[in-house]
Amino acid sequence: MNNLNIKQTFQILNFGMELVGKNMKDPNEIVKIEKAIAQKYGEDTIANPKHYWNEDKEKEYLNQLKEVAKKEQQKDQKIDVGGLFISKKLLNKDSKRSCPVCHIYSFDLNDDLYMNRFECCKKCYIQWVEGREERWKTGWRPNENNSKSWRT
Repeated sequence: MNNLNIKQTFQILNFGMELVGKNMKDPNEIVKIEKAIAQKYGEDTIANPKHYWNEDKEKEYLNQLKEVAKKEQQKDQKIDVGGLFISKKLLNKDSKRSCPVCHIYSFDLNDDLYMNRFECCKKCYIQWVEGREERWKTGWRPNENNSKSWRT
């Protein structure tokens, strides 16, 4: 089958419309138009699309439709959480938003840097890590009493 791009397809349509736009006194005008299109662009351009379709292609097409529908359905899945519908994708993502040192949930985007590098929020970094990075990297952490008392 001849692969045509969009520009070529429009050229064919315009060519056919020009021919149809002329007086159609002859009942065989459509046949003449098809022959002219076939001569200019090839036999594949006037072939019936059903000619290239078979049961295997039909089954493959239906399977593709089912896969697309399944993906769309998964995309739109929402879960009821306390009266709010939240996308299932958002609930599956693991997020490092809670500081393991002070246990405070952070909305600050600056904390992401410290969470990824030092596994603590920015405030804990300033209080416990800054200037003592080597000790922190070896595994030292403040005890529970110290980390909670300075934040409150």
